[in-house]
Amino acid sequence: MIQIITDSASDVVDVQREDLTVLPIHITFGQEEFEDGVNLTHEMFYEKLIESDELPVTSQVPPYDFEEAYRKVKEKGARAIVITLSSKLSGTWQSASIAAEKYGDTVRVIDSENASIGQRALVEYALRLKDEGLPYEEIVDRLEADKARIRLVALLDTLEYLKRGGRISKTAAMAGSLLSIKPVIAIQRGEVAVLGKARGSKQGNNLLAEQIRQVGGIDFAKPFVLGYTGMSDAVLQKYIVDNEALWKGDVETLDTTSVGGTIGTHIGPGAIGVAFFSAN
Repeated sequence: MIQIITDSASDVVDVQREDLTVLPIHITFGQEEFEDGVNLTHEMFYEKLIESDELPVTSQVPPYDFEEAYRKVKEKGARAIVITLSSKLSGTWQSASIAAEKYGDTVRVIDSENASIGQRALVEYALRLKDEGLPYEEIVDRLEADKARIRLVALLDTLEYLKRGGRISKTAAMAGSLLSIKPVIAIQRGEVAVLGKARGSKQGNNLLAEQIRQVGGIDFAKPFVLGYTGMSDAVLQKYIVDNEALWKGDVETLDTTSVGGTIGTHIGPGAIGVAFFSAN
């Protein structure tokens, strides 16, 4: 018996499996604190984000929440594999590790070195390996070995939220707005990296496609996820149509999801992203 545990930064919503547990990251708007995915849906988050004058604050999953989850796993005579948001982006990995100290071989904590749909791809991979009947230790080894092949690239719609978060200057944000600059970012070695700045959506989409080609394409035998921020997936659906050649003939359906508050706080609405295991 193996239980997969992750945090809500993975943007795994509408959990249908008893062997998957999603622990909420805390998001605070002013004096109001919410649990991501529990009493704050993705749609509610973007409504509040757009209305708010200040950026919300996100907080790691506390060790107590992990310990409660581990206790339930141990009571069932099961073992847990925990997949967390990158340790370079949050203290959630540390919380999970602290809580695991007294559980020995019952719990193994894996730093996804990723976020959002990249983290979700690793969670889905873990569930696939479990369904294939692989033993506990082999699943852990495969996850640790293959997580480095996960690529997450995203096209942002605006520089406004990076400015509000203090990550770029007001001057740079204003210039970017006037020139319709759309930054392309990625998760590399667990951290956010800016790959380039595109002039408009078309050039941005081309840059995303180029990033996929540079790593030898997509390994469609493993999870492949498309994500969007905001209250509408219209931008993502256009991207899917415009880039059909990237996956046509390889998959029958595309796994798409909204991106929640943990990452949405920093990149704002209107962004799209692709997470996949590289073919090479």
